[in-house]
Parts: sequence; C-alpha cells; structure tokens
Amino acid sequence: MDSLTQIALGASVSVAVMGRRTAAWKAALWGGVAGLLPDLDVVIDHGDDILNMVRHRAESHSLFFLTLAAPLMAVLAWRAHRPLAESGHFRRWWLALWLALVTHPLLDLMTVYGTQVLQPFTDQAWGVGSIFIIDPAYTLPLLAGLVLALAWRGSGVQANRWALGLSTAYLAWTVLAQALVLGHARSSLAALGLPTQQVLVTPAPLQSLLWRIVVVDGKRFHEGYYSFFDGDRPVRFTAYDRGDPWLDLHAAHPQVQRIARFSDGFYKLSQEEGRLFVTDLRMGQQPHFVFHFDLGMPGQAVPARNQGMRGDVGEGFRWLGRRMLGEDLQAPGA
Repeated sequence: MDSLTQIALGASVSVAVMGRRTAAWKAALWGGVAGLLPDLDVVIDHGDDILNMVRHRAESHSLFFLTLAAPLMAVLAWRAHRPLAESGHFRRWWLALWLALVTHPLLDLMTVYGTQVLQPFTDQAWGVGSIFIIDPAYTLPLLAGLVLALAWRGSGVQANRWALGLSTAYLAWTVLAQALVLGHARSSLAALGLPTQQVLVTPAPLQSLLWRIVVVDGKRFHEGYYSFFDGDRPVRFTAYDRGDPWLDLHAAHPQVQRIARFSDGFYKLSQEEGRLFVTDLRMGQQPHFVFHFDLGMPGQAVPARNQGMRGDVGEGFRWLGRRMLGEDLQAPGA
C-alpha cells in the first residue's frame, strides 16, 4: 500500500494497543514510524530494475525479521519516555510496535504486487490482490480515527479503535467481492469456451466496485472488466497476443524467468526496434502497464530498465467513473 496508508495503519494500531497508558501522540508517532519502516528497502538499488522489483517487499517485509526488530524498537520507545514518569508498560510498547510492524506486510499481502512474508525460509511472493495500492475507503477511516484520538483523548481512543475495525471490515469486503467477481468471471469464460484456470481478479484503481480480470490462454491473454452495477451481464473479454514466438525463443532468459515466477505467469514478451521487452500484466491495463522492462538486444547481458507506460490520466478517470457505474465501455487503448 501507499506510504500514507501504512503510516496511518501503524499509528492507529499503536494508539489502539497503548490506549490511555501514554499520550496518544507518542503512540501515534512510534506506530507511524514502525508502519513506514519496512518500505525503506526502496532506497536499496540492486543495479537492475527487475531485481529492484523482485527484491522489494522481501527481507524488510519478513514476519520473522520484523518480530525480531519489535523488542529493539520497543526499548527505544520505552526508554525515550521514562523521564516523563512512564517507566512501565514495556510489554505494552512491545506488543504495540510489533503489531505496527507486522501489519505493514500483512496489508501489502492484500495487494497484487507480491510480498515475501516468509523470508528467509522462502522467497515465494504472495499477493491476494483484493485491494488497490491506494484506496481512500480503507485509508480515510484510519486517518479520521487518528484525528479523533489526538484531538479528544478520552473517547477519541475508543473512536480510533472503531475506525480500525471499520477499515479491517472493508478489507474483508474486498476479499468477498473478489470471490464473487471470480465466480462470475469463470461463468463468463466457460460460456465463451475459454480456460478458467489461470484467472487474475484485481480492483481497478481507487475503489472496489469495478474489477479487472486477466486470463492467460497459452500465447494469448484476455482482459475484461466487471462492475457490481453490471448485474448478471457476462464479462466481455478482449484477446491480446502475449508474444508469440518470443515466449518460446526467450523462455530460458534469466530476467524473463524472474518475471514469470514473480508474476505467477501473468506476463508477456514483445520486441520493439529489435529490443526485447518483458511486461508484468498484473498492474495496469492494455496497453499501459506499470512494469514494462527493456532487456536490450536479444543475446545481450545488460541491466533491465523499466519503461513503464502511462496513458491519459484524465481519460482514464473519466472511463473509470462511467464504467464503475455499469456503462458497457471498452477500456482506453483497447
């Protein structure tokens, strides 16, 4: 998720756990720092954009390593406030900051990107994909609860807990919504005679009413959208080439294999002016994808460079609003 949401989540969790045992601003400050801390791995440059992608949300998002870091951070918070007659509550600080740390990767796990929560035991990246990386419906309750806790200490702490519960309930809704859309998508695919095994369902940006569906079918992939305002209307899919014959010719390319594994097979290959490109199909929409890597001329061993493509933002938001309300529109660029 975005940094603001992670800071808000860490601060909200810390305030909820500490309650009235310390000033709300202290709990929010330390919790916010803990909520942001795992994402500092973005400052590490591995010398290659694909490596930067697959090594993000790795060790710094490990539940094991964050659990080890929690007591160290708790000692800092506890000692920082001992001169202010707060010499107790060490175990409470420990619990608050442990939760602020580990809820960061657990929330990231709900996005589609891929989070390696079980490092160092495995580098497998998991992603539920039920929430977009920025979703105001999740973030705004957290921010409202924090404002109440900071401005109105007594009942504000309880309001913060209610806000945290509301945001968690919204996460549960996104999982349910994803399952409903997946069932409808598979029915539509079966009616069209298309495969129903390798299906990706993720929300379109900023909300959870309109969902993007991607289906891998050998040398092709199919993209479609479903809004809850569509009712029983079948999903309309558009087919696109995944890169025949490049998929066979470059299957052994180490960078292609990295993306193939990290994306769970949702990728395509292309050649532009003789240069080979590998694209992660999970984030973006045809033909504009966030991760579109230039691998250089075939046979060259050069660092991959991301050439992510972005369409017209204004047009995209206009389409998003209309399609979300159930209008049967083709996606921009389709």
